[in-house]
Amino acid sequence: MRKSVKDQARGPSQRQLRVGETIRHALAEALQREAIADSKIDTRLVTVPEVRMSPDLKLATCYIMPLGGRLVSETVALLERNSKFLRGAIARRIAMKFMPELRFRADDSFERGHSIDRLLELPEVRRDTEAQDKGNAS
Repeated sequence: MRKSVKDQARGPSQRQLRVGETIRHALAEALQREAIADSKIDTRLVTVPEVRMSPDLKLATCYIMPLGGRLVSETVALLERNSKFLRGAIARRIAMKFMPELRFRADDSFERGHSIDRLLELPEVRRDTEAQDKGNAS
């Protein structure tokens, strides 16, 4: 059954959210406790703020950020190179009929938040929001 554009605009289903959160926890635990053969990644502290699942639950896009925000693209490349090992480590932690393929992306949500904060600090925007607040107060 094909989803319409209206259905796709609603966002992820509860099942996608639940599975994504389960995989996020298992991945974070695997990164923390598993002995990964690649010594470069074994020395890095990585946070996993979000995992987004495809509608068919066969692909997990894992958003990561190294502690301190340094060497992001190198860390993503290291995780991609070790994705099969991490997929196996996650499979040992959670019971799923099919373990999704893992893809890694840099988490840019903090950067987007800072850009929104900078926009809200612009004099033109501040003037408009203050005028709107005064209009709501009366």
